[in-house]
Amino acid sequence: MSTEIKVPVLPESVADATVATWHVSVGDKVTRDQNLVDIETDKVVLEVVAQHDGVITEITQEEGATVLGDQVIGLLGDADAAPASEDAPKEDSSTEESAATKSEDAPAAQSAPASEGKEVDIKVPVLPESVADATIATWHVQAGDAVTRDQNLVDIETDKVVLEVVAQEDGIMGEIIHGEGDTVLGEQVIGSVKAGGAPAAPAKKADAAAPAANESNDSSDVLTPSVRRLIAEKGLDAAKIKGTGKNGRVTKEDVDTFLKAPAPAAKAAPAAAPAAAMGDRTQKRVPMTRLRKTIAKRLLEAKNSTAMLTTFNEVNMEPIMSLRKQYQEVFEKRHGIRLGFMSFYVKAVTEALKRFPDVNASIDGDDIVYHNYFDISIAVSTPRGLVTPVLKDCDKLSVAEIEKGIRELALKGRDGKLTLDDMTGGNFTITNGGVFGSLLSTPIINLPQSSILGMHKIQDRPMAVNGKVEILPMMYLALSYDHRIIDGKESVGFLVTIKELLEDPTRLLLDV
Repeated sequence: MSTEIKVPVLPESVADATVATWHVSVGDKVTRDQNLVDIETDKVVLEVVAQHDGVITEITQEEGATVLGDQVIGLLGDADAAPASEDAPKEDSSTEESAATKSEDAPAAQSAPASEGKEVDIKVPVLPESVADATIATWHVQAGDAVTRDQNLVDIETDKVVLEVVAQEDGIMGEIIHGEGDTVLGEQVIGSVKAGGAPAAPAKKADAAAPAANESNDSSDVLTPSVRRLIAEKGLDAAKIKGTGKNGRVTKEDVDTFLKAPAPAAKAAPAAAPAAAMGDRTQKRVPMTRLRKTIAKRLLEAKNSTAMLTTFNEVNMEPIMSLRKQYQEVFEKRHGIRLGFMSFYVKAVTEALKRFPDVNASIDGDDIVYHNYFDISIAVSTPRGLVTPVLKDCDKLSVAEIEKGIRELALKGRDGKLTLDDMTGGNFTITNGGVFGSLLSTPIINLPQSSILGMHKIQDRPMAVNGKVEILPMMYLALSYDHRIIDGKESVGFLVTIKELLEDPTRLLLDV
């Protein structure tokens, strides 16, 4: 019997989604709660996990395909549904085998000559002129690990982007000079790789002595998403939790058992009794990432240095929803991408900015700078925090080009691939809290811009139309603006223009 693999139910304001990454292939064995595929919307990435142990028997929607909520994208069969995969266990691409890759590679490396080879420095990339220093975010390897050419060794985080440093040659990871959290400069040496070298003897003994430990919790990649979240919430060390699942996998039950177990330290040291009395009321203190510190600083600066005010309106989304329904199939066939809501928002904002140049301006000291171009920042939620990549020259882009541009920025944001150029500039920001279910909010200005538009959840509400009550899909709009440069008349006129254009999208095409 097969179980359908479905796209999760999407928020009301999200029309469709994209299959971002399949983590399995047809024939692969999977375990319950294992992440099978990432589904990406305009702003978030949703994980689809296996409902039970089994074998992937069919994938109907490949990576890059546009899908709808609750759509079937694959099939998960019983464990004996694909016996052919058992004949070739080495090709199994489950997370257990991925986690064991390191220990399998080690013996091969040890069979090579024991010469250490030359040492290749691992350096911080050249930083842009506007970036003074950076922070080491994550080391993906440890001293003694076997590495391959082009393998990502470490992530270097600047104020806005994350840079990957890859291995220049095959070899063995040598000394790590600067650890996670250290502040470093451009082209600074932070470690080394021994080209063609062999792992140190102690590492070999450790691998031989405890292969089960490596399989069970050597890496967070072995853990299912739900278990990873639970461990993070409780502030636990995954390496200390004994896994009882398949191949030593740590399950939710294992985490609960670990939490309920008495702390050995409390028994051995009576002085620790006050801490033990707290039970599970634990806390975890971690330093802010560089990106989070930058976000906090800029948001506080915006609140303290601008005369920020918010004005509201509402828009009937029925005309746009009807237009999308009528043309989305032919649009996708013609342009190779689904027709979403964001392209309409961007088009309406661009036209409104043309009519109200004060909103497209910014303050620089005692001067007002008017921009004769239309670069719009799109707020994107990423695993590292909120970022606002820029869609440039929106007045010159078609609806299809806008949809493709937004999708590209969202994918780069999810994967940490946004460049400094992607983040530079922007005259106006659009943020869509509706994808998370927000009905109304007061967005904070993205400095040095002078205004930001908040879109919200589309919700059916009773409305008075020509003296009669009708149920219509309504959405609240919120425009936060700097009152030092934009007066109430301009702000309200700007927001009403956006409302009128969205309620009659034909005007966007006719430029009226």
